[in-house]
Amino acid sequence: MTLTQAYAAPGGGSHEDSRDGARGARRHTATQHVLLVSVDGLHQSDLAWYTAGHPQSALARLVGSGVQYTAARTTTPSDSFPGMIAQVTGGGPGTTGVYYDDSYDASLLPAGTTDCKAAKPGAEVDLTENLDRNPAALDAGQGLAGLPGSILAMTGRPAALLDPAKLPVDPKTCKPLAPHAYLRVNTVFEVARQAGLRTAWSDKHAAYDILNGPSGEGIQDLFTPEINSKAAPDFPAASDWTKDNLATQQYDGYKVKAVLNQIDGYDHGRTRRTGTPAVFGLNLQSVSTAQKLPKSNGLQGGYAAKGVPGPLLAKSLDFVNDQIGALTAEIRAQHLEGSTTVILSAKHGQSPADPAALTRISADPLVAGLNAAWKKARPTTADGSATGDLVAHTVADDGLLLWLNDRSAAAARFAEEYLLAQNGAGTDIDGKSKAFTASGLTGVHAGAEAARYYGAETGDARVPDLVGIARYGVVYTGGTGKIAEHGGSAADDLDVPLIVSGASAPHGVRVSAPVQTKQIAPTILNLLGLDPRSLQAVRQEHTRVLPVR
Repeated sequence: MTLTQAYAAPGGGSHEDSRDGARGARRHTATQHVLLVSVDGLHQSDLAWYTAGHPQSALARLVGSGVQYTAARTTTPSDSFPGMIAQVTGGGPGTTGVYYDDSYDASLLPAGTTDCKAAKPGAEVDLTENLDRNPAALDAGQGLAGLPGSILAMTGRPAALLDPAKLPVDPKTCKPLAPHAYLRVNTVFEVARQAGLRTAWSDKHAAYDILNGPSGEGIQDLFTPEINSKAAPDFPAASDWTKDNLATQQYDGYKVKAVLNQIDGYDHGRTRRTGTPAVFGLNLQSVSTAQKLPKSNGLQGGYAAKGVPGPLLAKSLDFVNDQIGALTAEIRAQHLEGSTTVILSAKHGQSPADPAALTRISADPLVAGLNAAWKKARPTTADGSATGDLVAHTVADDGLLLWLNDRSAAAARFAEEYLLAQNGAGTDIDGKSKAFTASGLTGVHAGAEAARYYGAETGDARVPDLVGIARYGVVYTGGTGKIAEHGGSAADDLDVPLIVSGASAPHGVRVSAPVQTKQIAPTILNLLGLDPRSLQAVRQEHTRVLPVR
């Protein structure tokens, strides 16, 4: 049985209409509001550990009052952008076209291009803080006085805070391409708006404009304080809000306050009464930084042993529990518990959750060596000019993605063979030398095989030319300031919690069958009485509503 069957009113909606909008009349359902919460970095094992030790906690109550999916997995790559986009579109990167927060598109032109006829295609697509008008400012350059205390006055239309000069250029129009226009498919926010419902979201960069969907109008109230901006004076040693876990908690608190205001029926800044959104939510970052930082606030970060949270992570889980408690208490205070369903998951996990497995490797020498080897093997091009770098763009967290200037099968094979032949030494959890082989990889998908790995068409302008599958525990970093990362395909990257709890959910149900976080998107629409097949990615990938049992 699916949530459609369990929750649908008699005479459920038809799937015959092929429009990309709301696709017919809205069914009557108990759920009028869906609150989606992404606790970035959280594993299913972390949730199980916490609720076992805190059976009366807000997280335990959330689990007990709904359906828990104990074998849920997020996208590959397990990065924030493809992970979040999957939850609101129903599709993976091969369909949505979004592979990472910092990727490459062989068909676009570099940022700043004005002579589009003469420019060579191939551009970085950066969806990080670098797009902000002022990346050092919590308000991304809006110019608010009194920050950080005034941050709730930040605009709910952050696209205006993106610097057009930093955006890739569309060769068809010779104009900068905004994040929302880069997304290939529509979102739950767009479908909800087309049905006359209110939408809101809170996240960590202004570039989350991408969640608006291709229309650019999906989210009516988008609150995006910049997480990688300079932290408040209270944290002088932290270069940004992620470098001190208490700073991250303070930062998360701003987004929680925004959502509390929305539960109360106001916009995120509590300046205008709008009604409680039908689709809204936020991401929380404090678990992620507690997993990554070796130490913060005098406490050991990461895991004390395999799967056992250390003191900093345990405190961060307490913090997240308190925020979930505050949100659910406010739902009850506004008498919305009978009409609100809460979905809790994570954009990504974090790897490794076993400190003994950590192997830190700098990717820079590997890529530099690959470029040098390519030039040595092919010193000149067909026209007699000197050969340039093979690698156009690299992403290296706990997986390795390469986009190549030469997209031929021969070039992809050359890169694969080179990387698998590289051995060296990185560092372990204590900073001591630790040997690695094959560039820290267990395997490589290159060329057409990389496209198949993601379900993309061969030659797609956005798909990486090489996907390196990292050995468990490998984190690509040049220093010792990081003990975990995400983006790869290890179980610790992918195994995330998924709970559907509240108005429309049966209580105390545990589903052990494998599910994917992209199934959240059609489930949101179904809960609201809208047709899940209004989502283009749902139709393309045949993404199903989450099962009950």
